[in-house]
Amino acid sequence: MNIAIDGPAGAGKSTIAQRVAAVRGAIYVDTGAMYRAMALFMIRKGIDPKDTEAVGEACGDADISIEYRNGEQRVLLNGEDVSDEIRTEAVSAIASTTSANPKVRQKLVLLQQALAKKTDVVMDGRDIGTVVLPDAEVKIYLTASPRARAERRYRQTLEKAAPGQEIPSVEEIMKNIEERDYQDMHREHSPLRQAEDACLVDSSDMTIGEVVDRILAICDETA
Repeated sequence: MNIAIDGPAGAGKSTIAQRVAAVRGAIYVDTGAMYRAMALFMIRKGIDPKDTEAVGEACGDADISIEYRNGEQRVLLNGEDVSDEIRTEAVSAIASTTSANPKVRQKLVLLQQALAKKTDVVMDGRDIGTVVLPDAEVKIYLTASPRARAERRYRQTLEKAAPGQEIPSVEEIMKNIEERDYQDMHREHSPLRQAEDACLVDSSDMTIGEVVDRILAICDETA
């Protein structure tokens, strides 16, 4: 069984997808992390993410893969573990722009589809149910209000912050989230949208456990 979980930034897709995969005995594929790794690659190369041609040409030099170490997923960029670096605000700020590049998407989608053909996967992103895995047995559209997502991101940033590190306010994070929502929903290629056969799950007032249970129930109903 392949499970596709789509939704906007900060909806908790990765956390939920990992837990669902663990219960189902499936492989979790964090597509967002793969696109973040590509964004980090562009930052390191000094390439303007809005320069479509330059991004398209450079993406061929980025070897992005996923492996598991002690049961934990790690993201590799040209052999280097960048799992922590790709979660910075600097990478988040341009990830939506670089991921909209058709050549970037083509490169990563082929890898994602190959994984799904070999084994049961739980895959999360923006266009999994609509483009990457249109035939997935279970499709979920996981969302939450911009305020709820911003407050979660703020708490996560606060927990990981180093002493004295400046942390964006909830309002600043919410503004970035709303801007990214707009970009993701209006991009030319593979825009964020709920697939016609996807189940809507709004996690604004739900705990992680409640969301996981809801998705597992949907899987059981489909099996």
